[in-house]
Amino acid sequence: MIGPTGSEAFEGDDRQYSPTRLDGWLEVVNGPDRVQPERLSRAQMADLSPRDLVRYHDGRHVWHANIGPIKTPQLLELHESLFEIVGANRQDGSKAKPAALLDAYPGIGKSTAAMDFGREFYRQQVLLRGETTAAGHRRVPLIYVALSGNTQIRGLNAAICRFYKLPVTGDADTLAERAVDAVLTMRTSAFVIDDIHFLAAGVSNSARMVNQLKFLSNTFPVTLIYVGVGVRERGILSEGQSLRKSLHAQFGRRTTPLTLLPFQVEDEQGRQDFRTVLLTIEKQLVLADKYPGMLADDLADYFWARSSGHFASLMALINRGCYRAIRTGRECLDAELMDQVENDAAAEEARLDLQAAIEGGLLSCRPQSVIGRKSA
Repeated sequence: MIGPTGSEAFEGDDRQYSPTRLDGWLEVVNGPDRVQPERLSRAQMADLSPRDLVRYHDGRHVWHANIGPIKTPQLLELHESLFEIVGANRQDGSKAKPAALLDAYPGIGKSTAAMDFGREFYRQQVLLRGETTAAGHRRVPLIYVALSGNTQIRGLNAAICRFYKLPVTGDADTLAERAVDAVLTMRTSAFVIDDIHFLAAGVSNSARMVNQLKFLSNTFPVTLIYVGVGVRERGILSEGQSLRKSLHAQFGRRTTPLTLLPFQVEDEQGRQDFRTVLLTIEKQLVLADKYPGMLADDLADYFWARSSGHFASLMALINRGCYRAIRTGRECLDAELMDQVENDAAAEEARLDLQAAIEGGLLSCRPQSVIGRKSA
């Protein structure tokens, strides 16, 4: 294809889609795995033409931006719990299925973990049951929707309809009926509803939120997997004597709370786990001057101080650091380069205290076995 300037059009490997639409979700589930670019030496890069060099850098940028998900112990444990809950929910349509609530701090990687589970579950179900139903319709075992703003039940039903590419006209009940028809036709068995804290936002609306979630469980014959921040703090899983507390207790009896914890380095196992993650990421970096231990040994404490053990903050730092290393020709990561990279406000706020603890010898992310081996 020739562009307006007469040059060949180049789109790179950017993949633009929304997982909250069926077509986009199918890209998540069925899209080809990215291929890690070849790691060229400085001499090999010098032999490339200007256009080929720019395209090589572009391929590395998009690769680094999409590393993961990393199969951390926390993610694997969460997936095991979700597979257990969804796999055991084989109740008939006349019975409400227990739900799951993934409630954790921002920046932990909840959405990534939930989508990765959805991708694996979707693929397993298609492998087991086939891509089409007995009636010849596309099989859609799991859908993913995300809420925004102060969503009400009609907005949630509309989001489900949009996923299935259905009209979003009508009231909440009309939209629900339309969505239920799609669920039954495409044999959907699970919903991942992300950012559930936007549903009837506000602590004072916790009773309304419970009523809306109860409506969902009564309307859709699926396992509902809610993902949010600070949802349990509203007390929606609590028991009590008042009508409001009774409603909450009923929801709590039908909902299994799950979480995703930050990395922790208070014990040797936690330090080993963090080191394993850094080693895994390190292998996937495509920088000419990368060397073994660049992240896991030389920058472990640095990345801990700047990420507070939050996975999203860690990956944003590494991605931006790689971008800067390529742009500047540094071709490796070190503290001097990383100090020029900005990170999210929450991570930067916690940085000074963590850095002081590390410099004072009160905290280290490096396992004792590694420190001893280096000393020896």
